[in-house]
Amino acid sequence: MPPSATRTFVDTSAFYALADRTDRHHSRAITIFQALVSRSETLTTDHVVVETWLLLRARLGYGAAMSFWDALGSGVVTVVGVGSADFGRARAIAQAWEDQSFSLVDCTSFAVIERLDLRTAFAFDAHFRVFRYGRHRTKSLRLLT
Repeated sequence: MPPSATRTFVDTSAFYALADRTDRHHSRAITIFQALVSRSETLTTDHVVVETWLLLRARLGYGAAMSFWDALGSGVVTVVGVGSADFGRARAIAQAWEDQSFSLVDCTSFAVIERLDLRTAFAFDAHFRVFRYGRHRTKSLRLLT
């Protein structure tokens, strides 16, 4: 599939900001997401879904976690599975960026972003500003924040 500015990766940090009304990014996240879903295909990974569900459950409770799960069922976000090749690439990313504190989910997200050649991400996680990919690490993500 060719690169597309109309496909946007959604990170846990964005999902959390959408769900938590006390999050400092909440209002901005709502505005961005409403505009985003009307003009872009939104994608995330199964790893991000698990991470988000666990975070919501721990911080906001069972109801918030289940509301998130139900919202995914509406199809507003496409969930992409992390495959074994992505997992292998994620390991290489973790090793190449050992000076960064990328989580395993960050690394699998970056591997999928590379595979799909995505150029835009909806994320408040600073790691998405740091990460570069492609030959000689020349590609960066345009962040919606």
